[in-house]
Amino acid sequence: MPYISTYVNNFAGKTTGNFNGGMDLKYGINDAFTLDVTLIPDFGQASFDNTILNLTPFEQQFSEQRSFFTEGTELFSKGDLFYSRRVGGNPSRYPNVSENETVSEYPSKVKLFNAFKISGRTKKGLGIGIFNGVTEKMEATITDNNSGATRKEVVEPWTNYNVLVFDQRFHENSSVTLVNTNTTRTGDFRDANATGLLWNISNKANTYSYYGNIKGSWVMDDGTKFGSRGTVGVGKFSGQNRFELLANYVNKDWDINDLGFSTSTNYASYRGWYGYRALKPTKKFNNIFLNFNLNYDHRLDNFLYSNFRFNHNNQFTNKNFESFGGGIEFTPFGENDIYEPRTFTRHLKVPGYFDSWIWFESDSRKKLQFNVNFDYYAYDSKARNKVSTSLYLRYRATDQLNLVWQFNPVFSNNEIGFAGKDSNNIYMGRRQRNTYENSISGKYTLNNKMALSLAFRHYFSDVTYKQFYSLNTDGSINPDTNFTKNTNGTFNSWNVDLRYSWWFAPGSQLTLLYRNAIQNYLDTSRMTVTNNFETLFDEPMVNNLSLKVTYFIDYNRAKHWFKKGS
Repeated sequence: MPYISTYVNNFAGKTTGNFNGGMDLKYGINDAFTLDVTLIPDFGQASFDNTILNLTPFEQQFSEQRSFFTEGTELFSKGDLFYSRRVGGNPSRYPNVSENETVSEYPSKVKLFNAFKISGRTKKGLGIGIFNGVTEKMEATITDNNSGATRKEVVEPWTNYNVLVFDQRFHENSSVTLVNTNTTRTGDFRDANATGLLWNISNKANTYSYYGNIKGSWVMDDGTKFGSRGTVGVGKFSGQNRFELLANYVNKDWDINDLGFSTSTNYASYRGWYGYRALKPTKKFNNIFLNFNLNYDHRLDNFLYSNFRFNHNNQFTNKNFESFGGGIEFTPFGENDIYEPRTFTRHLKVPGYFDSWIWFESDSRKKLQFNVNFDYYAYDSKARNKVSTSLYLRYRATDQLNLVWQFNPVFSNNEIGFAGKDSNNIYMGRRQRNTYENSISGKYTLNNKMALSLAFRHYFSDVTYKQFYSLNTDGSINPDTNFTKNTNGTFNSWNVDLRYSWWFAPGSQLTLLYRNAIQNYLDTSRMTVTNNFETLFDEPMVNNLSLKVTYFIDYNRAKHWFKKGS
């Protein structure tokens, strides 16, 4: 499937354009295996990311929007070692600059040169998946502030990404899986490898399962760092009464972030679950689900208690096909947060909380569907709480027109979080945070070959710090007036995508996309709604118009045409 695409982009009063061309290829090797190839791909029309103001110790994880990485990828997801957004993601290094230099140009994304994947399953139940992708070398431009001279520095070299999966099914419901991921960069950049062995053994009746995994990570960067993690579990996942028991650990050097996604490390966790399912409808309900969970976590290297949680949640569906439920969760002994201080050997004491929530979903078969959710956290600390709500409305006006509106406000009062650190102290802050997320999506089908779609999202979050504290070695905090850095902030993210799609021939598509986007971050908070939007729209705005045409060529038909022509 060859493609051509063209873009006109206006930003900060400057208009630029570019033209691209490439090809996607799909080849049926046999009845079981398929080869997919993308050559010089263009993902510029992929949906926008839902960016947030991230105050956590971990990076934000984004969902995959590129079709090549979402179609036929079931095998590659096994073991959770492959996070496809790493391929063609952010550069892995930032330039080294002197005091009189600034970075004048820095690539936001790495270009994917080509990629292929082979996947399928043999008649004997062996699933095989092979993925390989190559990204181009990317450079940043550094400018000398005195002379104006510029130089280039490599921030991402030519890189090869590889994933290999073998998944053997046996006895109908059991499997053993071997997964390996590898990242190889040219030059003095770091390389990485990760391997996982997974098993899931079920009895003949498929009522009980015994499962587990053992995984290792190797990062080669001025030496080799080895990390590991593992899980064992047993459960009954059918019938009216169900249960699960599992234990897992992650050591401090576990790192798969070159081609995977990992956050929490250096912990052990133990979980027990009991679930009740009503297998037959009752007089009032079609479905009844009841769940009870117990979790206990501790730090792995010194067995520091992390948390103990009890959770109960339930779901009911009545005869009108309306679903509702709720739940509670509490930590009676509080928590030792080993990640919030951003320092490996430290922890923050967090008071216990009691969380309760309720939700309701109307009948999805009707033209108008609405879902509501209310969630309230109450902490064992004066005036500390968190309120999270959500509203979902979907209106199916006709078979051609569908509209969805979602609104999610979250209010965190007097939460304690990381503010900064110096050579002597780690500083925490007591803060107020308000977040509003508003989104609208719609689709209008003109006919069986044409459709219009709209995606809009505005995300707003502001944080105000009321008091600062120094963190003690036992995890407690003391008021500290020495920290004076302004950590207040307001973040906005505004995105609009208006898309026209025309399937002008079998497997062939023309897509015209208008994209509007703005982002801003200000080191102030508690702005009025009017002031917030005024400052947001004072920022340079991205206006992008793109056209992409993909044409499907059937090899067998093309071969017949050429023979007929000759």
